Amino acid sequence: MKILINKIKLTKIALFLIDIFMIIISYLIAEMFVFDSFSITQILTNQLAYTILFAIIIYQIFLNLFEVYKNITIYESAKEYFGYALVCMVSCNVISLLGIIFNLDIVSPKENLLAGIFTAIMLIFYRVVIKFMLTNKVTIKPEQERKRLLIIGGGEAGKEVIKNIKENLITSYNIIGIIDDNVKKAHCKINGVEILGNRNDIVKICKEKRIDIIFFAISNIDNKDRKDILNICQETGVKLRILPGIQDFITDKNVMQNLRDVEIEDILGRDPIVLDNNNIETLIKDHTILITGAGGSIGSELCRQIAKYEPKEMVLIDIYENNLYDIELELKANTNNIKIDAIVASVRDKARMENIFEKVKPYAVFHAAAHKHVPLMEESPLEAIKNNVFGTYNVVNCCDKYEVKRCVLISTDKAVNPTNIMGATKRMCEMIIQAKDKVSKTEFVAVRFGNVLGSNGSVVPLFKKQIAKGGPVTVTHKDITRFFMTIPEAVQLVLQASTYAKGGEIFVLDMGEPVKIYDLAVSLIKLSGLQPEVDIPIKITGLRPGEKLYEEILMNEEGLKSTEHSKIFIAKPSKITMEDVEKKLEILRETISDEHIELKKIKANMRKVVPTYKERKNENEEKEIIVEETKEKEEKKDK
Repeated sequence: MKILINKIKLTKIALFLIDIFMIIISYLIAEMFVFDSFSITQILTNQLAYTILFAIIIYQIFLNLFEVYKNITIYESAKEYFGYALVCMVSCNVISLLGIIFNLDIVSPKENLLAGIFTAIMLIFYRVVIKFMLTNKVTIKPEQERKRLLIIGGGEAGKEVIKNIKENLITSYNIIGIIDDNVKKAHCKINGVEILGNRNDIVKICKEKRIDIIFFAISNIDNKDRKDILNICQETGVKLRILPGIQDFITDKNVMQNLRDVEIEDILGRDPIVLDNNNIETLIKDHTILITGAGGSIGSELCRQIAKYEPKEMVLIDIYENNLYDIELELKANTNNIKIDAIVASVRDKARMENIFEKVKPYAVFHAAAHKHVPLMEESPLEAIKNNVFGTYNVVNCCDKYEVKRCVLISTDKAVNPTNIMGATKRMCEMIIQAKDKVSKTEFVAVRFGNVLGSNGSVVPLFKKQIAKGGPVTVTHKDITRFFMTIPEAVQLVLQASTYAKGGEIFVLDMGEPVKIYDLAVSLIKLSGLQPEVDIPIKITGLRPGEKLYEEILMNEEGLKSTEHSKIFIAKPSKITMEDVEKKLEILRETISDEHIELKKIKANMRKVVPTYKERKNENEEKEIIVEETKEKEEKKDK
């Protein structure tokens, strides 16, 4: 460290001495121009010597005032060079002005101006030469030690990436070229790097130029174009990094810091969600909001987004203290005037729930606490019933008793014609809130959506772990499909849907087109710069108990009603009453009271309370049912 400090000091001294030498040379050249003489003996007078000495003092005063010796030469740019020119112009004019005011024996203002121009040129020129030599010294390292880089995007972001690499990462990357769709830029150069073609040339260029890595550096692009270009990049088998979006570029021009690995969300091509913030603010601002399951994937994102609308207090409930602690710390670090209460509690504990509700008296409740892992709940069905059904029942009763304005249940597409215990319990939860809404002042609603990308236990994190270990990536069936949505997307729509509630609705979110899980696995492998079945094998393991080939969003008997938001729909209200629900709950109470009850009996009882619950024994039955359901839907549509 001491050696480094001494080296920096020596560099500054060297620049200081060179600058003095350049000032002397500039005045000599200026004199030669004025007197049209190139003989040093003729122009070297006492007047000139006195002027040079005076100029050195003035120039150094301003050079230090502008802190130019703090600049690192190799990182200097046009901004710093302009500063040198400004210092020289100010200095030469100050010298002339002082000479006139104090009648000093110095050269004329014309000579001072000429000397100032020459000094500016020389100070900038020799620094540019030093920068070039230092940069050139770095680039002569063996090419094979650096990754061959292709940059997509010849705009502002692409220019910043090139600049950053040349200044800081030239030892790591060899920039081969740029891709840009603007035909006017074809074969032009940006910072010395040529534009080699458009998106249609990416695969060919990657092969011909032996590209090792691609940087997607377009900050302002619509989702469809982004998706199309990223899909092309997947076919190259080259590692890909991406600049997330224009907002990141605006807030932080250090684009290399913003570049990240491509996520599966990037290639789904989702349109941005547009929200009615005023309605959401009315529900949340200056109110006490309670979130169950606050430490989970959906619950924690609910907390983050709710906090943006400035509630008076946020009450976070979760039984898993580690996740709860994490979201509590995050919220407290990012909010100022919101009271954050993190409470370790289970929604299964009726007395504990009553105690919390009585104490905090929430205005609105978002109920996200649930067991959601399908295969695990098939193995532990009583836990699913206790937590999902009776946990929801406890929360609902507390909302009613303590006059909560609105309670929002987070539901799932697996509640539609459920084929597993988890889905059946969530359908029962929907029935509870629909029935309770009929007899309560509280507005009870549910929001139903499919899988969220990157949530705890979801397929994407699992695939990433498997790829990191070298495979195999496991897929249960080659034809299995799922609806996907990002966590922020889902939560934004949950908040928006909650503002449309009048009570008793099941809001259905438009999840877009279903995605093949096999294709998802292939994309993730390619995005990692690897080849499916070459670098990473894909293993088909077979459908798990309770797993569907295809998920549905609506029950067959339900119809869709549109809302003000294009991605939010309302399912047809249920006719179920609280009396019906209590009878169903009694069956489930008897079920969970017997810890030795057979799995067969549990599922039989579940079918009694959720008539649409039907186990599917094998893949052929699954396909047959899907064909029948599709036919029924088409017939209804024709009618």
